[in-house]
Amino acid sequence: MSLALTRLAEALVLPPGGPLLLALIGLLALRRRPRLGGALLLTGWFALYLLSLPLVAQALAARLETAPAVSAQAARASDAGAVVVLGGGRYVDAPEYGADTLSRWPLERVRYAAHLARATGLPVLVSGGAPFGGEPEADLMAAVLQEFGVSARWLERDSRTTWENGTYSASLLAPHGIEHVLLVTSAWHMPRAQRAFERAGLTVVAAPTGYTRLRHPARRGEDFLPSAEALDISRRVLREELGALVYRFRPSPATAGAPSGSTDSPGE
Repeated sequence: MSLALTRLAEALVLPPGGPLLLALIGLLALRRRPRLGGALLLTGWFALYLLSLPLVAQALAARLETAPAVSAQAARASDAGAVVVLGGGRYVDAPEYGADTLSRWPLERVRYAAHLARATGLPVLVSGGAPFGGEPEADLMAAVLQEFGVSARWLERDSRTTWENGTYSASLLAPHGIEHVLLVTSAWHMPRAQRAFERAGLTVVAAPTGYTRLRHPARRGEDFLPSAEALDISRRVLREELGALVYRFRPSPATAGAPSGSTDSPGE
């Protein structure tokens, strides 16, 4: 399935599109099948309401964000040969920069990767292509990484998916004998990313950042009030679980050379 069709399927299945589509089908069915139409309408709206609750979003995020944070000391004690950091979206035509730059999630990841690189002295691989055109995300990541005082050793510019992040990164690292990596991505994305990298033949130390689950010592009234932030968290979690299900049935990638757009950075 092409990337465009995948995005369309996600929009029709995941919230808010999925519940709204279900409610719309129910609304259209009310005249001929009032009982079924009413059930679908209520189910769609109720699902949208539940997924918008911070209480529900917190519970969903907790299912994915199980990997503990990695301290600099723990990173130094690992046997990793490189820090690998994954892209995750761009801020298009940022007026304050006059060009594309990183959006929230990859910016958090790059900052943490720089922290680990400075603490361990390990080289960094940035992984991210340009599935919808423009400058590869790896180049944007390398530029921001430089702002944190760290140079990227490898730029993997061809990947469009997490699966390809793992496959192409493993191909880039293989000639250097690196099979053990510190993998940096968002906490909610780590289970799927770790599976993809391990299926590519790498040993992974999970180094998550950007935890999104809500942390309240006691339930508050706001937990039962719908919010856009909670709906966004719910959507991301459901998307990750759907992607993880697909990855279970994918064969392990065959060994291949590094993709054409992926290189060691100049002077390294």
